[in-house]
Amino acid sequence: MSRLSVIFAASSGNAKGIAWMFLTGLIFVGVTGVVRHLGSNMHPIQLAFLRYAIALIFLTPILWREIRSYRNRPRRYGLHAARGLMHAFGVMLWFYAMAHIPVAEVTALGFTAPIFATLGAALFLGERLYLRRISAVLIAFAGAIVILRPGLQVIELGAIAQLVAAPFFAASLLIGKKLTETEHNGTIVAVMGVFVTLTLFPPAMYFWRTPTGEEMIWLFAVAGLATVGHMTMTQAFRCAEVTALQPISFLQLVWATILGFYAFAEEPDIWTWVGGGIIVTSATYIAHREARAKKRASSEVGA
Repeated sequence: MSRLSVIFAASSGNAKGIAWMFLTGLIFVGVTGVVRHLGSNMHPIQLAFLRYAIALIFLTPILWREIRSYRNRPRRYGLHAARGLMHAFGVMLWFYAMAHIPVAEVTALGFTAPIFATLGAALFLGERLYLRRISAVLIAFAGAIVILRPGLQVIELGAIAQLVAAPFFAASLLIGKKLTETEHNGTIVAVMGVFVTLTLFPPAMYFWRTPTGEEMIWLFAVAGLATVGHMTMTQAFRCAEVTALQPISFLQLVWATILGFYAFAEEPDIWTWVGGGIIVTSATYIAHREARAKKRASSEVGA
């Protein structure tokens, strides 16, 4: 294949990936909107539990396959359980944040998770701790400080919850990456759903109240949307390079702002945009540098 053909194929793949990521952003903002709506009347922990418990219905075929093949090959259920625990804590904090601070602010602060994942990969997966990784983390924190502006305004507990949720989601991402060495994508998603549901069950029962019929309809909607969103996001990363997709994630802040304004009368200030831009710029930079480093390493091996 000629060099021109390779470039054309890569560009075509990136275009498809960008389209899938664009759709993913819209879907996840839809999830955010439903959670924000339900969070006004239902405790965040119960809401998080029901979101994952209902999602298991959609994942039943994968779970059935998992049960049938249980004795055929070994499973790394210790890692699955650890991931479920980390993700459950992150989800509880995220749902709490969604119920207490504007949608755009939740979205902007959520962009810090990939930065924590980059740092965690260096600390826990044996990857080298380059200066660019440390710089990206520091820049992302600077963006978060711009949004929170400590000392200039009262920091909402919801904002703190979302910031604390980021490293939990990063840990979940890193464990998921480790599991891809031996497990199918469907297995990883489905088994995580089981462990998250089990982790959330006890606190959810403490805060339990019977959902109304209308709330159950919304809960099925959010579970279905979230499941589809994970599928489209996986397809995006399958088609395109991370470097090409990272800037598209910033559009989620645009959609979240529009949703918050028209659905919940929320008007994010300029600092949310500035801080979110700093965080996304940091994430885009580190994704670009990591991609270049990976290509350089591959070239040296093939030489």
